[in-house]
Amino acid sequence: MSSATSPVNSKLRNVMTEKTHKTIEQAEQEGKYIRKVRSFVKREGRLTKGQERALTDHWQNMGLNHSDGLIDVQALFGNDNPVVLEIGFGMGKSLVEMAKAAPELNFIGIEVHKPGVGACISLAVEQEVSNLKVYEHDAIEILADCIADNSLNTVQLFFPDPWHKKKHHKRRIVQADFVESIRNKLKVGGVFHMATDWENYAECMLEDMQNSPGYENLSETNDYVPRPDSRPLTKFENRGQRLGHGVWDLQFKKS
Repeated sequence: MSSATSPVNSKLRNVMTEKTHKTIEQAEQEGKYIRKVRSFVKREGRLTKGQERALTDHWQNMGLNHSDGLIDVQALFGNDNPVVLEIGFGMGKSLVEMAKAAPELNFIGIEVHKPGVGACISLAVEQEVSNLKVYEHDAIEILADCIADNSLNTVQLFFPDPWHKKKHHKRRIVQADFVESIRNKLKVGGVFHMATDWENYAECMLEDMQNSPGYENLSETNDYVPRPDSRPLTKFENRGQRLGHGVWDLQFKKS
């Protein structure tokens, strides 16, 4: 999965609750200073010819633009099926697999790294997946400007950047303001599903979620849940399991 995560702090709420401008870009054009809160550290790689071709040939059908503002999900997909949003899908392999396995759901993916977006679109086209749209943009800004409140059935955040050094923990995306922003976007009964292979991050995720009002832990033991069949095992995760690394899944429902 992508390492597209990080600095999130108390400024997030100010950005995400900005009501006087349709988008952050418009605010800046009108001379209003807004501090950019990023959900990632961008490490751009070169596009392969296949990724570049996928972006050129299929963006019109599969791509979503932050500049277009708030989306109408029913108009976008042509149905009123439940919506799954994934933040940081990396190269998109598991996201495409999930979308193909669940045609009764609509999937929206967010990823900042263009090669990953191109790879995801290329694979979706190859697999004839039609229930998937993707953003190449920062997740924090997409949540703020493009996703309506109470519109999502599931939000997925799998293997975000752990920022494993203690001095960098403040850069982790799962913090109180971010958790609250996800709750606002979920429908009542909607689920925020996280997974990490860093035990300390799992413990911090659990603590942040348990301290956030309006969520119910779906774990029978009030901590972690077994990996659901809907989340495919990645090559990265399989390798980690062979090396004896643990993986922790958390699922919290909006109450």
